[in-house]
Amino acid sequence: MRDVIVFYAPETCSRVPMMSLEEAGVEYACRLVAHRAGEHKAPDYLRFNPAGKVPALVVEGRPLSENVAIVSYLAQRYPDANLLPRPDEPLEAARVTSDLAFCASVLHPLVSRLRIPAKFCNLDGTDRNVWDLAAAEMRLHFERIERRLSTQGPWWYGDAWSSIDAYINWVWFRSTDARFPVEPYPAFAGHDRRMAERPSMRRVLAREADGQRELRERGLVLEFKPVSGLAATS
Repeated sequence: MRDVIVFYAPETCSRVPMMSLEEAGVEYACRLVAHRAGEHKAPDYLRFNPAGKVPALVVEGRPLSENVAIVSYLAQRYPDANLLPRPDEPLEAARVTSDLAFCASVLHPLVSRLRIPAKFCNLDGTDRNVWDLAAAEMRLHFERIERRLSTQGPWWYGDAWSSIDAYINWVWFRSTDARFPVEPYPAFAGHDRRMAERPSMRRVLAREADGQRELRERGLVLEFKPVSGLAATS
């Protein structure tokens, strides 16, 4: 067994630590978690992530959950990979943590409401209202990202790629998949194209494809249906 293991599910935010490890050139093993089979709630998995979510990182048998913590740890353990800036000044260092928290606690919950709005309401027909409210909030944050990439790009921190780029790209991917309109954000779209060109992304997508094939063979693929009445985005 390898010293580093990532518990993942295809197309989820487990893509963020996987891509970080790929960028760092670290060998790691993947362990697929089948949500449709309830594996994320099984006792064997909850000992790695008590929240019952992916990802979970296991290093030499010791688990770590939550992307803010996982990415911060990987950046410290593999400093030569430059996964995150490492400022000496405490406030600037805290700003890096703030950027990770922005992805995890601001953008990520809105993605969930765009993708699965019915999870957040219990009345018929209100899922569209949940989607609309999430989309209105997400537009504010996409505008912030667009401004930053337009003025400081091509990456979140300017010329240097970071794990934040993996996270905001996952948000882009999930949002477009949920038919959130992205035409007003050309700089963010360019960021997505640059991400697709990175060898690390291609390797992660190949791993996810392997996982998706396994789920399909087991009859455990999660089907996603966008909210009715939404136009497809480009």
